[in-house]
Amino acid sequence: MKNLNSKNIKIAIQKEGRLTDETLEFLRKSGLEFESYKQRLFSLCRNFPLEILYVRDDDIPNYVSSGVVDLGIIGQNILNEKRPSVKKLLNLKFGFCSLIIAALKESKIEKIEDLQEKTIATSYPKSSEKFFKEKKISVKTVGIRGSLEITPALGVADAIVDLTSTGSTLALNDLKIIDKIYDSEAVLIANAKSLTNGRKTLLEKLIMRFKGVLSARDYKYIMMNAPVEILPKIKKIIPGLKSPTVSPLAKPGFISVQSVIKEDVFWETIEKLKNLGASGIIVLPIEKIIT
Repeated sequence: MKNLNSKNIKIAIQKEGRLTDETLEFLRKSGLEFESYKQRLFSLCRNFPLEILYVRDDDIPNYVSSGVVDLGIIGQNILNEKRPSVKKLLNLKFGFCSLIIAALKESKIEKIEDLQEKTIATSYPKSSEKFFKEKKISVKTVGIRGSLEITPALGVADAIVDLTSTGSTLALNDLKIIDKIYDSEAVLIANAKSLTNGRKTLLEKLIMRFKGVLSARDYKYIMMNAPVEILPKIKKIIPGLKSPTVSPLAKPGFISVQSVIKEDVFWETIEKLKNLGASGIIVLPIEKIIT
């Protein structure tokens, strides 16, 4: 690691795993240019004073809390389990999954109360113990890394506590979900001292980029043609539309209108615009416009 520059910001991300591809995509959407492939231990950004370290996801909290790196991207599940001394800055809106309790479909276990005095296999012992303690259910926790799904069939455990995103792996192993402990997604964490030292300004610039990408996901960029006389009604339909980009078209009495729409009202708004008389509607993700 002797090539690392102490003046640069350093961020640790998962080298290979569930969050890797989406993390790299997120960083690139933030306008960062760098090379990445499995053999690399770190990358230097070409257009920002940032160094990216590729490490095991379990090691990221320690790198951040000890100050080896300024930032880290991990799953909320790791943050919940390890509880490191770091500051959580942002939910990144990818890597969604849930920590769940599952048992064999053929078993008599239907609810968490049925797990009283039973054995639980998990790679999340602290989260599991905390959950069952709060529910006042006494269980025996067995720590296992990998291949948790097979432990009930082998008789090693009565149930498991594990992460799932689609549930397909559980179904393949004839497991049913009994309950959910919490939801998880990728989060940005920081070393508290890094937020106040000489790299504070650079960190703020980088975090602003990240926030821009997250905000862009909530909106769609829309372009449409419409009769000029319905412009006042268009302004009422699109929330927050005060100063749209309006251009005259070659066809007399018609204009081109460009604006943004919040994604949560997107389809409803498009339908209203069509009924109003707008045509030639084109929709783009707003990050395409930004980049």
